[in-house]
Amino acid sequence: MGVVLLAALGLLVAGVFAVPSWRCELTGCEKPSRSKERPSGPATRTISPQAAATRGGYVALGDSYSAGVGVQTDGDGDDDGKGADEECLRHAAAFYHDVTRAFRFPGGSSFWACSGATTTEVLKGKDGRLPQTDRVSAKTSLVTLSIGGNDAGFTKVLTRCLAEVLMGSCRGQGDEIAERLDELAKSLPEVIGRITARAPNARVLVVGYPRMFSDDPKDGVATISEDDQRWLNERTREVDNVIKQSARNADRKLVKAGKRGSVEFIDAYNAFDGHETGTSQPYVNGLKFNLRALSAESRSFHPTEKGHRALARLVTKQIKEGPGRPFVVKS
Repeated sequence: MGVVLLAALGLLVAGVFAVPSWRCELTGCEKPSRSKERPSGPATRTISPQAAATRGGYVALGDSYSAGVGVQTDGDGDDDGKGADEECLRHAAAFYHDVTRAFRFPGGSSFWACSGATTTEVLKGKDGRLPQTDRVSAKTSLVTLSIGGNDAGFTKVLTRCLAEVLMGSCRGQGDEIAERLDELAKSLPEVIGRITARAPNARVLVVGYPRMFSDDPKDGVATISEDDQRWLNERTREVDNVIKQSARNADRKLVKAGKRGSVEFIDAYNAFDGHETGTSQPYVNGLKFNLRALSAESRSFHPTEKGHRALARLVTKQIKEGPGRPFVVKS
């Protein structure tokens, strides 16, 4: 009888362990996870910052500092067959062209920066021209943008400073500039947001403005005193700070949302160090006065051709180095 009972017990134990779910309940073995049986999402891979910027097309947006007005001469417009017009004063020596020579863009490149552009005009267009933001798309992988100087009233400020002999120190414009910068801090994020919405995978490089005057001026430039040159440099830094903060905030939003693009600020404040207006080899024009028209030429206080080469070096360096984080794309 004992033998029979032992045999029956052995059969019972064997039967229990033959059923996987019972065996796991008794021994604590790991049950198969249903999640592991589900198909995984699309495969991804990490690419270099340069590869991320050059996967598609390149679009250059912005104002006169991108258009190349500083190397402009009368009747020296640039229509590259991509919608340029003389009113925008685009030039073949603008830094955009150096970027297109340095990298290959399988999606092509286009040049839409326009002299005098403000954030409003970039968003809404002007004089029948389409908004610059409409020029980017989901196929765009790189955007360069310089904007904000006209919103801050650079031309008005400089005109006042040049006329200070009659009007007194140009530093009396501080309150007006502060108000304009407050408005820029509201409008620039909208511009960047529109670009990133239309080109969600693009690297957007927002280029700041270089100071026009020596960091420690020794002489006056035109009618602008040494103190006013320092004051103007400080206003340039203020504009750059608004642009930098707007770019950083926009990039944080992209990261938080898990987007694959980026918004990167390029600090150009010291780009012309040692080559400011008034030096022996300036990268930025001083006052260029047209005696025949009795007015200042548009290229006054804008980067020269060498200035654009310096800006191009900053842009190409940023394209290669990136924002300091990996770019992930679908395999």
